[in-house]
Amino acid sequence: MSGREDDDRGERPKLSWSELDKRRDKPRSHTSERRPRGAAAEARAASATQSYLKKLDQQLFAKAGRSATPRGRLADSVRDARGTPGLDDACRAYLAEVGPPADAALTAAFLDARDREIRLAALGALAGENRVALTPGLRSQLRVLAEGADDELAERAEEILATS
Repeated sequence: MSGREDDDRGERPKLSWSELDKRRDKPRSHTSERRPRGAAAEARAASATQSYLKKLDQQLFAKAGRSATPRGRLADSVRDARGTPGLDDACRAYLAEVGPPADAALTAAFLDARDREIRLAALGALAGENRVALTPGLRSQLRVLAEGADDELAERAEEILATS
């Protein structure tokens, strides 16, 4: 068979390694990229992109759980106070108005408080009848409490970890 017969069958000629390297190193054209045709279509695409990005920013960077109810406002104040010296006061206000926390995020914030009574209330929420589900983060916090110097907090944390 001659080289001409190979071409007739539709086989491509074999490339040398140096030719393959040259092709690989060349930038590829972006002709397959879909672009709007015309000025009006391009304007609509730009507008749609901007509105999508604006909506995404609002969803990602908005404060979580903003609510008009007193319970929601108190929960938001606890979330906002996390990591600040005002956390204990925000947790006390929540306990006075609402009672123990009913979700994992608030319970974690209560366990971060410095006040022992607030921590005990959070442990009660984890061990009570309307038990808050343990997340990996809460388990980690309970392990830290179980190793702590306060015997009552340590015992309660160990009991919760043992029963879950």
